[in-house]
Amino acid sequence: MQGLDKAMAFQALHSRRQPLILPNPWDAGSAKILTSMGFEALATTSAGLAFSLGRRDAEGALSRGEILANAQSIVEATHLPVSADLENGFGDSPEEVSKTIRMAADIGLVGGSIEDATGNPQAPIYEFSLALERVIAGVEAARSLSLPFVFVARAENFSAGITDLDDTIRRLIAFEQAGADVLFAPSLPNLNAIKLVSEALQKPVNVVMGLAGSTLTVDELAEIGVRRISLGSSFARAALGEFIRAAEEVKTMGTFNFANNAISFQEANSLMAPIQKI
Repeated sequence: MQGLDKAMAFQALHSRRQPLILPNPWDAGSAKILTSMGFEALATTSAGLAFSLGRRDAEGALSRGEILANAQSIVEATHLPVSADLENGFGDSPEEVSKTIRMAADIGLVGGSIEDATGNPQAPIYEFSLALERVIAGVEAARSLSLPFVFVARAENFSAGITDLDDTIRRLIAFEQAGADVLFAPSLPNLNAIKLVSEALQKPVNVVMGLAGSTLTVDELAEIGVRRISLGSSFARAALGEFIRAAEEVKTMGTFNFANNAISFQEANSLMAPIQKI
């Protein structure tokens, strides 16, 4: 699938009633595995990348160059459309958001998300007018491209511990009116909050799943109008969990039973074969 085909296919995946399941590889190898399993598109995870580099996930832990280099390796590992977690655009100004969107498109990404989180613990969320200006800049940059680019606007109140659903919805409505293609409020507390967000918006809503304790299903989310479900760092954390359990078995028990659940060398090797660009 070539650039225009990927961009158009990704756009079309957001126009149907069935939710798009958007898993998040953290490197080229995990991207190849997810591609082989029949997923329709992929999205990067900044947290998964940070963990793989031995860093905490926090604003500023990863540079724009590192995020985009990782995204490019994923783009090159799959024939599927790829969107990216572009954090807060790597700068406070609308101009930096615009620059990040253009750079993302240049490496073959067909979508990307921008947060309204500042990275400053004393003032974790951008003031409303600046947050809106940043979304407007991102939308304008996306629309200036030669290919369709799915721009995702994120309202991070709940991720920052600000449990203000009214302000979150207010921001998402403004972002939608500014032209964002997908709206996303991570860490909403329950199905009712997700439902209220979904009902307030006309454009597709993304929900992140894979958090411990959640029992929500794809069908339940689809029933309240959710159109896109991403997994964030959950697959990366699942892999780390299995790694830790295997290492603990060897260290504490002196046994190697973990190998019974590991895929074989031959299977792992075969999954890393070059993927045909269709």
